[in-house]
Amino acid sequence: MLPNNPLTQYFRQPAIYIRLPSKGKFYPPGALSLPPNGEIPVLPMTSVDEITYRTPDALFNGAATVAVIQSCVPAIRDPWVMPAVDVDAVLVGIRIASYGHSMPISPVCPECREIEDVNIDLRAVNDNISLGDYETPVHVGDLEFYLNPIRYQTVNHNNQIQLEQQQKINAISGTEIDDKTKTEKLKEVIATINEITIQTVAHSIGAIKSPTAMVTEHEFILDYLHNCDSSTFNQLRDHVIKQREISEIKPLEMTCSSCSHKYKQPFTLDLSSFFANNS
Repeated sequence: MLPNNPLTQYFRQPAIYIRLPSKGKFYPPGALSLPPNGEIPVLPMTSVDEITYRTPDALFNGAATVAVIQSCVPAIRDPWVMPAVDVDAVLVGIRIASYGHSMPISPVCPECREIEDVNIDLRAVNDNISLGDYETPVHVGDLEFYLNPIRYQTVNHNNQIQLEQQQKINAISGTEIDDKTKTEKLKEVIATINEITIQTVAHSIGAIKSPTAMVTEHEFILDYLHNCDSSTFNQLRDHVIKQREISEIKPLEMTCSSCSHKYKQPFTLDLSSFFANNS
């Protein structure tokens, strides 16, 4: 933005205001500028933002999402550290600000297989996004575990690793190699996936309280997870998964116009098409 530009008054203005599911909690200092009323302004996308979302590499490594959030929601100064649940709500808000609250979809009825073109209200989608319970600590023996929602940077990193491991599995399956080599390569993939699981749980734990100490250092928490018994780890992992599922966008309640069958339609943010111009 150039100073003294006489066209400044015609620049884009906030189109909507949204509340974050996290209510602004779990952000590091300086990462979010939250107004007193808790509502953050959302600007429509620019043409540069639209081009950014058409760049496959930027979508894959998360750079597109971060760049567009910084452009359209300047109150969020560091999108990488956002709770993942807020990312979904903000992206839906950006689409509403850019193209309106109505979005066409074409679900297939699971009963009669009829394809129906319908419009959904994205405002209702955002209203149903909620944060899991991160206030109540998890008690395991003498320890109390204080959880926090996983950050976008961790989610994006995990998605990249999982895609890479799936590609390795596909390559192993489609290659004529001896069973011993195949087994070794599969062991490597499994080890990587297991490590990512442990890392994810570690990033979801903000602190562990023992009778003698409050541990907040990530390296100590990670070391503990590598060395605790499987029962404890599984309990923590299942709790993390449960809270994440609570925070996910809820399926849409649909009724088929052809056979009147009621069903739930999953709604996912496929970013390669979600921001297609007015689609």
